[in-house]
Amino acid sequence: MDDAARLDEYPRQFARTQGFSYGQPKAFTVSPDGSRVVFLRSKAGDDAVLCVWVLDVASGQERCLFDPRGWGAAVGEGALSQAELDRRERAGERSSGVTAYATDEAVRRLVFTLSGRPFIADLEEGWLDELTVPGDVDDPRLDPTGRRVAYVVGGALHVRDLEGGNRVLAADDDPDTFWGLAEFVAAEEMHRDRGHWWSPDGRLLAATHVDERAVTTLYLPAPGDPTRAPRPIRFPLAGTDNAVVTLFVFDVATGARTEVEWDREAFPYLARVHWSEGGPLTLLVRSRDQRQALLLEADATTGTTTTARAYEDPLWIDLPDDAPVRLADGRVVMVERDVATDTDRITIDGEPVTPPGLQVRSVLSGGDGTLFRASEDPTELHLWRWTSSDGAVRLSAEPGVHNGARADGVLVLTSSTLERPLPSTTVTRDGAPVAEVRSLAETPVVEPRPILLRLGERELPSALLLPGGREPEGPVPVLLDPYGGPGPLANRVWRASGAYLTPQWLADHGLAVLVVDGRGMDGRGPSWHRLAYQDLVGALDDQVEALHAAASRFGFLDLSRVALRGSSFGGYLAVAAVLRRPDVFRAAIGNASATDFRMYDTHWSEQYLGHPDEEPGAYDRNSMLVDVPRLTRPLLLIHGLTDDNVHVAHTLRLSSALFAAGGFHELVLLPGGHRTGSEVVTENLLRAQVDFLRRTLGLDR
Repeated sequence: MDDAARLDEYPRQFARTQGFSYGQPKAFTVSPDGSRVVFLRSKAGDDAVLCVWVLDVASGQERCLFDPRGWGAAVGEGALSQAELDRRERAGERSSGVTAYATDEAVRRLVFTLSGRPFIADLEEGWLDELTVPGDVDDPRLDPTGRRVAYVVGGALHVRDLEGGNRVLAADDDPDTFWGLAEFVAAEEMHRDRGHWWSPDGRLLAATHVDERAVTTLYLPAPGDPTRAPRPIRFPLAGTDNAVVTLFVFDVATGARTEVEWDREAFPYLARVHWSEGGPLTLLVRSRDQRQALLLEADATTGTTTTARAYEDPLWIDLPDDAPVRLADGRVVMVERDVATDTDRITIDGEPVTPPGLQVRSVLSGGDGTLFRASEDPTELHLWRWTSSDGAVRLSAEPGVHNGARADGVLVLTSSTLERPLPSTTVTRDGAPVAEVRSLAETPVVEPRPILLRLGERELPSALLLPGGREPEGPVPVLLDPYGGPGPLANRVWRASGAYLTPQWLADHGLAVLVVDGRGMDGRGPSWHRLAYQDLVGALDDQVEALHAAASRFGFLDLSRVALRGSSFGGYLAVAAVLRRPDVFRAAIGNASATDFRMYDTHWSEQYLGHPDEEPGAYDRNSMLVDVPRLTRPLLLIHGLTDDNVHVAHTLRLSSALFAAGGFHELVLLPGGHRTGSEVVTENLLRAQVDFLRRTLGLDR
C-alpha cells in the first residue's frame, strides 16, 4: 500500500476498529487457585461483539465460553436500559455483546448481561443458563459464595437465589431516586462505577440509595427527530445541589435493612466502598470541598461507623483507583500523599511502604499482597506488587505501559511498548511462560515514529511526530495535539506506539505534530498535579513553552503556521489558543470543548476552581466566554448534541457569543455524545479536521 492509499485508508480503519480496540483481549480475572483466566474479546479486529473467554492455565488453551450471536439476542445498543447506556458512556465502552461480568470469590461462576438478559455460567461443571428475572437487568453481581445474584431493575434492588425465588430488597416509586447504582459524579469523576457490594459470607448486601430530586435538570435534544421530546438528565452544575447518597446494609434472608451512619452533611461524597474477608465494611467519604476525607469502618449490624483514619489537604484529597483495599490479614491498603518527598505512596495501615519517587497511580487488588500500577517516569506505567516479605517488586520489565491481574503465582501482563503498535498479553506462572492471549486486532496501516523529548525549563514530557517519520527538507507547519488537563491517567505522552497512531497520520499530511503533557498531569507527583488549582488555562502556557523549546532544537518547525487540536479539556485549550494566544496560534480545532466551568459538574469544577459562590474570580479567569471579542483566527468547533458530560450548551453559547461579536468560525454539530460512536462520523471527523488544517495552515495536497 503506497503512502496516499495509507492516508486514505487510516480514518476508515480507525473507525471500523474503534481505535483498534476490537479484537483486543481485556477485563482479565485470575482464579484464586491460578487454574483459569477469564477475559473478554471479540472475534476479529472489525467485530464489535465482545464474547466471554476462558484460558486454562495448565494447558495454555483458551475457549469461547459465550458468543452472544448464538443466543438470538440483539447485540446493538437499542435494547439496552438507559442505566446501561450511561455506564458504557462513563466507561468509554464502544463494543457490544458482553461488556462486563462479575464472578464469585473462587472465579468458579460468573454472571453477565446481554441486552438486559442475565446469564450465569459455572466454569467447573461446564453449564451456562439464562436467569429468569422480572425485567431488564443492570449490574448483576454474584455473592462471594456463588449462591445468589444481586442486580437492579428499573432502579429497584433485587436478589435472586440460583435455585429461584427473586426478591425485591428495595424499590421507590419516584423516577429520580434509585437503588444500587452509581450516580453521575461517582462514576464520571470519582471512578466509583458501582452501587452495591456483597459481604464476604454472602449473607448481607450493602447498597446505595441515590436521591436526585434536588439536582439540576438538563435536557438533551433528539437530533434529527423534532417529534421527540428532549431527554431530561440530572446534572449537578458547579455550585448547585448534588445527589443525596446514603448507604444501607440488607439482610438478604429477611430483607431487614440498616442505614450506615456518618456525618453526611460534612462528608457528602461517598467515594469508595470496600468489603472483603480481611475486615469490616469500609467506606471512604469526602467533604464537598474535597479537602477532608475519612476512612470509616462500619458495623454492619448496627450501622454505626468508627473513623480508622482522617485525611486533610489544603487543596484536595486525591482519589487513586481503586484504594482502599485490604490485605488478607485485614490491614488497609491506601494511597497517600507524602508531602516531604512529593510522592503518592502505598500505605499499609497508614505507614508508607513504597519508595519515594515511585508515583502510585492505581491499586488493582489486595489479598496476600497488593498489586498496583506506578511510575518512576511519567511516560511509563509499570505493574508492581508489594508483600510484607519482599516489599515493592516491579513485575513488568520493558519500557512502556503495563497492566495486569494476578493470583496464586499466575500473572496476566498486558504491555504496550514503542516496538509494537498494539498491546500484547502474556500469562506466566511463577515467572515461567504459560500462554499468550491472542490479540485479534487489525494491524494499523500507520506506523508511528515518535521522537520522545523533555522540553523547556519544566522538562515537559513531549512527543514529536514528523511526516513519514523523517526530518523534512524545508519548513513545516506545527500541530499541537494535547489533552493537557488534570486528572488520573489523562496523559498523552507514553512510551507506547499505539498512543501515536492518529498523531502520526496527521503528521503524514505534511505536519509536525507535537504532543505535550503539561501542568496538572498525572505521574509527576502531587505538587505538579496541584499546579492546575484555579489556573486551568495556565496549561496553555506549557504548550507554548514546549512549542518554542522544540523550535529551538528543530529549525524546520514553522512558527508562523501553528494550530492546536483537542477534545474535551483539549478542546478547551484549543479555544483558549486562538482567543488568548493569537500571537502563537494561527488556527484551532475544539471538539466537545468545555468553555465555562460553571456549566460543568460540581465535583470536577469545585476541585480545581473552588465553589463558584466563593471563588467567582477563578471561574471568570478560566472561562472562554469573556474572551469572545478577541477571535481573529480560524476556529472549528465540533460537539455532539447528546453529550451528557460536556453539554452542547458549552459550544452553543460560545458560538452564539462569537457570532454576535463578529468572530466568524466553523461549527459542526453531531448526533452523538461526548465520545463519537458512529463509524461514519468517526471517519469523517478525521477527514474534516485535516481539510480544515489544509485550508488554514496551507498544507500541500
